[in-house]
Amino acid sequence: MTATLRAAGPTPYPVVVGSGLHEQVGRMLGEKVLRVALVHPPKLAAAAHRVAGDLERHGRHVLPLVVPPGEGAKDAGVLVYLWSQLAESGFTPSDAVVALGGGATADLAGVLAATWQGGIRLVLAPSTPAAMVDAAVGGRAALNIPQGKNLVGVLHRPAGVVCDLDLLAQLPRADYTSGLAEVVKAGLISDPALLDLIEADPRAAADPAGERTRELIEGAMRAKAAVVAGEPPAQGTREFLDYGHTLAHAVEHAENYRIRHGHAVSIGMVFAAELARAAGRLDAGHVARHRAVLESLRLPTSYPRYAWERLRAAFALDGMTRGTRLRFVVLDAPGRPGLLQDPAPGLLKAAYGRIGT
Repeated sequence: MTATLRAAGPTPYPVVVGSGLHEQVGRMLGEKVLRVALVHPPKLAAAAHRVAGDLERHGRHVLPLVVPPGEGAKDAGVLVYLWSQLAESGFTPSDAVVALGGGATADLAGVLAATWQGGIRLVLAPSTPAAMVDAAVGGRAALNIPQGKNLVGVLHRPAGVVCDLDLLAQLPRADYTSGLAEVVKAGLISDPALLDLIEADPRAAADPAGERTRELIEGAMRAKAAVVAGEPPAQGTREFLDYGHTLAHAVEHAENYRIRHGHAVSIGMVFAAELARAAGRLDAGHVARHRAVLESLRLPTSYPRYAWERLRAAFALDGMTRGTRLRFVVLDAPGRPGLLQDPAPGLLKAAYGRIGT
């Protein structure tokens, strides 16, 4: 069974969710594209071979571009290498980029497609839960620099997204559950029914071949698409999608990106919940629910107490900050996100003290 969602906005595009969908990539590209740069990490070589084979059977020339796994792909040096490969292969504005991989691969390919000769066509084929429900919807893409994560970015909406659920079964269980942090985030900021699904059977939710997988992925994608399109309940405030990410990005930077993104987001969401509680915005029961849902998926909810000063310093370059004013996405209740402007230093430290170990 295949479902097609619609990511609304200035240039709407289709999102296909199902199994065995490698042939859908060519359809998303359209008939006029003859050259395709297929960007993927080493572990997805077999899946890339299937996609390339289908594209070549339909008369397209495929340029395979193998990139580092994880956050190592989101590096300016990797981008320069890809630019040189496109130049040597004669890629023009009528050609296209396909990204097969996780969120980091999608980010890298998004920046590549946005910057090559003024912007070329992009199709995303995400292979992880986080890439499907977050990176693949909305069109934002960014690279890291030594000073912080996602500091260099673009907005380049894809022509389409192909979410092949079969790819999820290939993931190590820890990688799969890490990606579910973004599903929990979608439930917290937009659709609490997703939380109910996880709470009803956490073991099924954590199984990529389980009966809940499609429902969780589709639900989270619809929630993000609603935020991006400006539909209720989030009323179009894209910043709400950064719930938990201010601390998460600081943790990733402190860990030199050796921590899984979803693990950092999980920690960051509990910090955001504690911050909202300290500010009188969120009651203790909802904070406890954050911990319970995340821990039921075996996601971390704490971080070393001694790291606070280093993490706090990283907030200055976060995308939510305006000048010297810190801003955080917080909740008043699940499904009711808002912003907390310039919280007092003591409030921040107290909230971190609740997650510090």
